[in-house]
Parts: sequence; C-alpha cells; structure tokens
Amino acid sequence: MGEWGFLSSLLNKVQSHSTVIGKVWLTVLFIFRIMILGAGAEKVWGDEQSQMICNTKQPGCKNVCYDHAFPISHIRFWVLQIIFISSPTLIYLGHVLNVIHNENKLREHMKTHSTSEIVKVPKYSDDSGHVQIKGNLLGNYMTSIIFRILLEVGFIVGQYYLYGFIMDPRIVCSRAPCPFTVECYMSRPTEKTIFIIFMLVVSCISVLLNVMEIFYLACLRSARRKSKKTVASTAITLHPRLNGGILIKSDKMSLHDA
Repeated sequence: MGEWGFLSSLLNKVQSHSTVIGKVWLTVLFIFRIMILGAGAEKVWGDEQSQMICNTKQPGCKNVCYDHAFPISHIRFWVLQIIFISSPTLIYLGHVLNVIHNENKLREHMKTHSTSEIVKVPKYSDDSGHVQIKGNLLGNYMTSIIFRILLEVGFIVGQYYLYGFIMDPRIVCSRAPCPFTVECYMSRPTEKTIFIIFMLVVSCISVLLNVMEIFYLACLRSARRKSKKTVASTAITLHPRLNGGILIKSDKMSLHDA
C-alpha cells in the first residue's frame, strides 16, 4: 500500500473542496478500490503465468498462451483505471490550490493598500481556505466529473472486450511455438471471478455517484440563481414614500398624489 500513499494524500486534499457526494465518491475510491486492490486482489492473482498448467511442455508455449488470454493483467488494468479516473480530480485540485494561492495574495494586497485602490476582492475562498464551488471552479468541477464518467465507462467496456467478467478456467491456444491446439488451466478461477464482479460493481457505483453529483450541482446552481434574482428584486424595492409622492416597487412604478 506504500505506493498508493502519494496519490491518497493528494486525493485526501480534495475532500475539503468537494460536495457531499464527491466525498462519498472519494471514500469509495479509497476503501473499495485502493485498499481492496492492495490488501486482497494482488495476493489472489500473484504470478499468474507460473501457476498456469498446460498439456504440453513445449518451451515458450505457456508464455504465448498467457499473453493470448491476458494482454494486460487484471491488477495492472485496475491500477491504470484508478490512476486515469483520479486524474481529472487532481487537475481540479490544482485549479483550486491556484485559486486559493492567488486570493491569499489578494488579501495581503488588501491589507497594505487603501480601500479606494482595491478593484478586486476574493471571490471563491475565505480566510480559512474553504472554497465555494461556483463560477469557473464549478465549470472545472463539472468537467472533471464528466471525464470521470467517460473514463469509468470506457474501462468497463475495455475490460469486457479484453477478458469478460467471468473467468473460464480453461484457456485454449494454438499460437506458435505450440505444436498443436493447447489447453491451459489457470489457478483459482472462481475467486478471480468474485474479485472481477466486485470491482465491476464498484465501478458502476462510482458512475452512479458521478451522475448524482452532476444533478446535485445543477440543482445547486439553479437554486443560487433563483436566490440572486430574489435578492436583486428585493433590493430595488423602496418602501418609504419620497417627497414627490413616488413609490417604486420591484416590478412596476406607481404614482400617488401627495
């Protein structure tokens, strides 16, 4: 698990800059992918090629049969999947850290200059470094989620076309240098199938969480727009009457004789 430490520390920083659903997605990634992959899956597969048994002793035949059955091992495939689906989130984290850095510099500038000289104020972060997901950050965050969905679906389809979701214990191979059609047998096929289905379910849950987060952000953005319209409408309403007998309302102007 040591090799996952750096990636885990980076993704852990995203927790404070994500939505509630995004935090659940990160938890699923940590516990049901990285930890399961490091704690159990690697031991189930191990050195799969040396554990294969073929009905021939022709030198090199076992190697080409294994390559035919597994163009890439499941463990390395899942490692690539985790790295690729984490990449959009890490790009978003870089954007967040850059925004926080720039706005902290802006706060220092505000402390040393008069109010009349200030033309820009912090927009996304507060003094404690907490970020509001809106504007460009919201667009970046939504883009990262869409790419995560596409990558998840792409890896699910890729896994299906590479070796399916059920491990057949028998591998039939007729590649050279095999002298005839050779049958090889893998070890622990049922246990491997269980892990494959488990990782498939986790991938589907991840896709579902990403879709839910998109709808959540869309609803949040819509609620913010309605709130801004309500505030703007209330702000232009003047309740006290002016000396000229004019009363201004939010949607129309009516004249009353003084």
